[in-house]
Amino acid sequence: MTQHTPTPSDDLDSIQAYDYDLPKELIAQHPSSRREDARLMVVDRGRGEINHAHIRDLPEVLRAGDLLVLNDTKVIPAQLTGRRDSSGGRWDGLFLQADEQGIWKLLAKTRGKIQPGETVSLTDRDGVPRVRLTLLARLSGGAWAARPDSSDSAFQILEQVGRVPLPHYIRDGQMMDSDVKDYQTVFAKHPGSVAAPTAGLHFTKPLVDRLVNAEVSLTRVTLHVGIGTFRPVSVERLNEHEMHSEWGQLDERAVTEIEKCRERRGRVLAVGTTSVRVLETAARHQPLAPWQGLTDLFIRPGFEFRCIDGLLTNFHLPKSTLLVLVRTFGGQELIREAYRQAVAEKYRFFSYGDAMLIV
Repeated sequence: MTQHTPTPSDDLDSIQAYDYDLPKELIAQHPSSRREDARLMVVDRGRGEINHAHIRDLPEVLRAGDLLVLNDTKVIPAQLTGRRDSSGGRWDGLFLQADEQGIWKLLAKTRGKIQPGETVSLTDRDGVPRVRLTLLARLSGGAWAARPDSSDSAFQILEQVGRVPLPHYIRDGQMMDSDVKDYQTVFAKHPGSVAAPTAGLHFTKPLVDRLVNAEVSLTRVTLHVGIGTFRPVSVERLNEHEMHSEWGQLDERAVTEIEKCRERRGRVLAVGTTSVRVLETAARHQPLAPWQGLTDLFIRPGFEFRCIDGLLTNFHLPKSTLLVLVRTFGGQELIREAYRQAVAEKYRFFSYGDAMLIV
C-alpha cells in the first residue's frame, strides 16, 4: 500500500501537462495468456492510496451492490489492403462507415497521388483479390468516398477482406490470426467500432459469473469507437482540441439498472472511457433517461461527473484525451503518481496491457 502526498499541479489546460516517459518495452504487444491474469492497480481517491492486485481479484475488490457498465460494441475488421489497378502499387485503407446507398467513407494511404475514379482491388488475408473499390471523391479530414462492386453489405464485405484494425503501437498495426479473438470483448454484440473498448478485453465469462455470485451487477451501453481514438492531440491548449463524434446508446434497461444501483447505495463503475462518455453524455440532462446519438464530449479539468463513481481503464498514451479524462476523474497528482508507479513496477501499457481501477 502506498500513501500519496499531493504536490502542486501544472497548467492543466496545456497538453504538455499530460506527458510522461514510457519505456518502449512496456507497450504490450500481446494480451495476457489468460485475460484475467492481467495486473490491476487499485487507486482509492478518498484515501489517496494505491494498491496492486490482478483482474481476477475484482470479485473481492468490488463491493456487493456495485454495478459495472460495459461497452458492448463489436470491432469490425476495418483495416483494408489492396492493389491499385492502374499501377499495381500497394494501397492501404481504414473503413470508417457506410451510408444507406452503399457509399463507404474511409481513410487511404498509397505511394504517389491517387485520383478520383481510380479503382483498387481489395485482397483477403491470403492476398487473393476479392472486391474492387472505386474511389469517388476526396472528403474533409483526409477521408475518401468509395463504392465497392459488390451487392453485399459493408460488414459482409469486411468479413471477406478486412483485417483487425490494430493501433500502430501493436506490431506496427500488423495483425496475427489470434487478434481476431484477442481484440474483441466476450460481450461484443453491436458491430461498428474501429478500435476495441480495451478495458473490456480483461473480462471472461467465468469472471463475469464470479462477479455475479459476489452480487456485483453488470449492464451494457454501446459506443462505437471511431478514428479519433488513433489521432493524437495536435494543439497546445485543451480548449482548442476538437473531438471527433462517436455514436452511442444508453437504453432503458441500463437506466433502470443504474437507478437500482443508486437505490441500494452501490457504486456505478464504468468499464472503459467509452462507457464513461456514454454515461456522462446522457447525464448532462437530469434525471438520467435513455439516450442515443452522437457525442463529442471532451472530459477535461473542470468537468462535473454526474453518473459514474468509479472507472476501470487501461493505461493510456501520453498527451491523449483519454489520459486527460482519467486524470480529471482520478485526481491530477494521484493519477500522475499511479502512472509513475506503473512504469516503476513494469505494468504493461495500452490496448493489450494491464488495468487501473479508480474508486
